[in-house]
Parts: sequence; C-alpha cells; structure tokens
Amino acid sequence: MHNRWMDTENQTPQTPSYPQTPQAGASYGQPVAGSSVAPQQTMPNQLTIVRQSSGPKGLSIASMVIGLVSIFLGFTFILPIIGFVLGLVGLKKEPAGRGMAITGVVLSGLILAIWAVLIFSGIGLVGLGLSNS
Repeated sequence: MHNRWMDTENQTPQTPSYPQTPQAGASYGQPVAGSSVAPQQTMPNQLTIVRQSSGPKGLSIASMVIGLVSIFLGFTFILPIIGFVLGLVGLKKEPAGRGMAITGVVLSGLILAIWAVLIFSGIGLVGLGLSNS
C-alpha cells in the first residue's frame, strides 16, 4: 500500500493530508503550545459502541447447576424451587443464557413435579389409611 499519490498534472508525489487530532491536554479547536498546526473547526466523528452480552450470566448458569444438583439433592425441596425461580428470571434478563436457563427450569420443574406427585400420593395414602380404620 502506498502512502503517496501522484498529482496527475505536475507528476509530483503528494502526501495525503489527514485530520489532526489534539494532543494530550488540548481541546478541539485550540492549538497546542509550540505547535504550528492551525486549529480545527470541525468536531471529530463520534463512535457509539453497543456491547452485547458475550455469554450467559450468573442467573442462567446458577439455574442450570442447581437443576443438575437437584437431581441428586432434590429431597431438600427448597433447592429445586430456587433453581426454578432463577431460571425464570434468567430467561427474562439474560437472553444470551437462554439455553442454560431453560435447562435449569426444566430440571428444577421436573423435580418439583416429582415432589408434587409424592406429596399428593402421600396425602392419598394417608387418607386411605384413615378411611379403612
């Protein structure tokens, strides 16, 4: 790549001119002390950077981990509830961690459904035991 270009009329090499940026301590339109650069009247182009979330965040990861742990420690009943709630919040607030949040909600919900079946069948068995007496 060439830094110089040729003037077609005079066939002399020319150096392209680029806008000057102010040095440290100077503001736009103000020359730097000891500088022979004329002040610029135009403002520099503004660049807006929008950052997207790069990956799943804590809520989605926590929901999935708690959902997996609930398979083995589901007898605590509180752990699947926490995983389920974190997964629902993660679905709303962390779109990048959607897959992990869904995994946490499904696993925690499955353990909670098993708890519901056990509780209702236990109530049913107690009811049958009382009615036979």
